Amino acid sequence: MSPHEPRAGTVHVVVPEGIDDPRRPSGGNTYDRRVCLGLEALGWTVHEHAVPGAWPDPEPAGCSALAAVLAGLPDDAVVLLDGLVASTAADVLVPEAGRLRQVVLVHMPAGERHRARERAVLSAATGVLTTSAWTGDLLLDRHRLDPGRVHVARPGVDAAELAPGTPTGGELLCVAAVTPGKGHDVLLAAMGGLAELPWRCVCVGTLERDPDFVAHLGRQARQSGIADRVRFVGPRTGPALDASYAAADVLVLASRAETYGMVVTEALARGLPSVTTSVGGLPEALGGAAGGELPGLLVPPDDPPALAAALGSWLGDGGLRRDLRTAARERRASLPGWPTTARAVAGVLAGVAP
Repeated sequence: MSPHEPRAGTVHVVVPEGIDDPRRPSGGNTYDRRVCLGLEALGWTVHEHAVPGAWPDPEPAGCSALAAVLAGLPDDAVVLLDGLVASTAADVLVPEAGRLRQVVLVHMPAGERHRARERAVLSAATGVLTTSAWTGDLLLDRHRLDPGRVHVARPGVDAAELAPGTPTGGELLCVAAVTPGKGHDVLLAAMGGLAELPWRCVCVGTLERDPDFVAHLGRQARQSGIADRVRFVGPRTGPALDASYAAADVLVLASRAETYGMVVTEALARGLPSVTTSVGGLPEALGGAAGGELPGLLVPPDDPPALAAALGSWLGDGGLRRDLRTAARERRASLPGWPTTARAVAGVLAGVAP
């Protein structure tokens, strides 16, 4: 162990059931898995506890399973809790906060309906981890937390081969679960106004979370006359996802909310710029090249004309494409790897350990 590494110990990690299900890939699931593996690589003993339930909406069975897990842990145990489970489970977690060293990992702050529960959980926790500075600032402002207990551990990214790109820049890629929050309807509306330009778009992401929304998108694409140029291919992981990035020219993301945006850094790892909304932690994920140049274009959310203008500029201006690709390749060199994330998490866990 390096003298600069935090001392390894034992941690109990509470995650939602199914984080390794390839049918439901998500940034949060990937983050949890990579952190567990990274902590083990640093010498930590990791006990993983998967709890069932339709989180974040607490159900009796899920809350009972969570309560049983916590009841079985020894006093002063260090517990890292995925925020999807923890943020709405105040009735279970707060009574145990004096006995256990609870660290809550917040991927996505709770919505208005669960905000009071989240405040109770985070206020009682020994520490709070967020995946972006934007999220940390939001939680500090929303819940008046002690700044000394709120920490940031940004997601890492794996090194990848550079995507070659095409001369026209017309291969668009969207990687996001097909749900209203990811703004596919906005993306289709924007692309519907660009029918005269040469482009195709592949949308990678689960189609199971909101079938009605998926059906609506199908109708929207047909009515806009672009159904033959947009493909919804479902979730992809591993080599299949790698191949999707390798075939792309640019990542497009019309999200209405994001706490970080791991797909942006995954694209940057391949030298791909992004055309994305400016919400939440997305500008933080996009970052900048050494000279401050943005490796992509940022547009307001819920604004199809603005997104169409940005995509039109990308497709119609070869000089712009060249500049953005250069900035993306420079930004690629500064992206942190997953070991950096694991060390940041380990430092927080070591700091709360007895």
